[in-house]
Amino acid sequence: MNHADIQAKVKLVTDIANKLRGPYTPEKYGSVIIPMALLRRFDCVLADKNAKIKPVLAKMERLKTDDEGKEKAVLNACGVPFYNAKCVTFEDLVGDSDNLGANFLEFIGAYSKSIAEIVKGLKFRDEVEFMIKKGLLFEVVKAFSTVDFHPATTDEFSMGYVFEEIIRTYKANAEAGDHYTPREVIELCVDLMMADKVEEFKNKPGKLIRVYDGCCGTGGMLTVAKRKLKEKLGTDENVRLFGQDSNPESYAICRAEMLMLGDDPRNVHEGNTLTEDKLKGEKFDLTLTNPPFGVEWKTEKALVETEFNAKYGSRFMAGLPRISDGQLLFLQNLIAKTDPDGRIAIILNGSPLFSGDAGSGESEVRRYVLENDLLEAIVALPDQMFYNTGIFTYVWILSKNKAKKRRKKVQLIDATGMWEEQKPKSLGNKRKEITPEHRSEIVKLHRAFKEGETVKILAPEDFGYRKVTVERPLRDEKGQIVLKKGKKQADPALRDTENVPLKENVAEYIAREVLPYAPDAWVDDAKTKIGYEIPFTRYFYRYMPPQPSRDILKEVVGIEEGIRDTLASLLGRNGTP
Repeated sequence: MNHADIQAKVKLVTDIANKLRGPYTPEKYGSVIIPMALLRRFDCVLADKNAKIKPVLAKMERLKTDDEGKEKAVLNACGVPFYNAKCVTFEDLVGDSDNLGANFLEFIGAYSKSIAEIVKGLKFRDEVEFMIKKGLLFEVVKAFSTVDFHPATTDEFSMGYVFEEIIRTYKANAEAGDHYTPREVIELCVDLMMADKVEEFKNKPGKLIRVYDGCCGTGGMLTVAKRKLKEKLGTDENVRLFGQDSNPESYAICRAEMLMLGDDPRNVHEGNTLTEDKLKGEKFDLTLTNPPFGVEWKTEKALVETEFNAKYGSRFMAGLPRISDGQLLFLQNLIAKTDPDGRIAIILNGSPLFSGDAGSGESEVRRYVLENDLLEAIVALPDQMFYNTGIFTYVWILSKNKAKKRRKKVQLIDATGMWEEQKPKSLGNKRKEITPEHRSEIVKLHRAFKEGETVKILAPEDFGYRKVTVERPLRDEKGQIVLKKGKKQADPALRDTENVPLKENVAEYIAREVLPYAPDAWVDDAKTKIGYEIPFTRYFYRYMPPQPSRDILKEVVGIEEGIRDTLASLLGRNGTP
């Protein structure tokens, strides 16, 4: 589906919210619209299968089969891993308008266990009873019965976009990057992750490929990863998807998508990944995520610090970033959960590249990643790529077992110029898109591993520096150096610091950059700290010569003449009105 079709389906759903006006305030519309959209999707998936499902369930009843057994039987016979025991559709329910209230409550209670858990988690039964009380239910169900979410017209990937747009509409407090990763960005992440891994997986046909997303949202990254793996490997039979998310609506939709893709929804968990790891101790072959950008982790602080201080088993092994931004916590979570031979893709904004001074939590995380040779590449994406933020973002690719040519090297790729205008129109703040041709070019640059105009290859230590403290002597009123036990005392007012690249000798640097201007200065080695930063844009800086002064003068004269003509027309040629 194209973006216009997706937006048209979203509008059909969001227009229904007008029917809730009065009994519901706008901030409460989502508690009805999101679950109803989800149920309508289930309804459309089952619509042409109910006739075949009904006798299967009747047979299972006679055999006294449990819920799990019934779901398996329906899957084997009808190709869907869930059912509604009533075997009716929204259209059927609307046809019996006099009994709709009772029938609909019975209908939502008749879903098989995997769907029933989702409906229960959304607390939707309470909303249905409220709509019955206020006389709204018939109009809402009738309106949704006209929305076409059938798989033949809305594939699972397009459905993911629709759900994300609906959530974005009704979750005003959603943070940038929470749910809405563009599919072309996810495809780029997977292509980069698999660039050096495809043959290994092909040579191990019996190996399970476990894929994990710690901020899975509605499951977009996981579902696209599975599709891409199938394209590359020729099968997805050995692919298993795992995820966790703290947003109940997103979690519910993700579980629904897992069901429809034939994956086990029990592998998707609800909860805060930072404080309640529902997949503790698990390891995965491919891990990827798009964590919230610039969101504070104050409420998680106590539990995160407890895990950080633990002697064994801490995911946050390197350091804790500032409380206002938890992106690097999610990066460490992926590192901890990746197999020794696994690969990682994470989408971050610019802050994790350089925020934090030497010795800070951010710098220590970068130090851990670089000194352990985990960072394989960083790709700078164009701005205006995401639905609810226009900032520049970066794809980090990490590997616990780099290819030989990449060891002790980090590849930087500037893809900020690889985009086309979003068509047919922007989606929120998303005004640019990466085409398949652009994606292919980026992956080609990654594989080639050669320096060029948009590619730089550096050593991990190129990003490191020593922050040294430069002292100057304290002097008395006569200008004499103050000594204490024969040792020069430092003047705190004259204290300064210098960042010396790791590859450079500190003494030589000080002799060249400091002593010519302060011959009495010295370095206090006890205060030296190691820091790491990745000044991405600096490596791709292109000098732009200033505009010639004669051209500037010509522009100024032109502006002045324009102003003079405007004033003359207002005041008259003689200066009077």
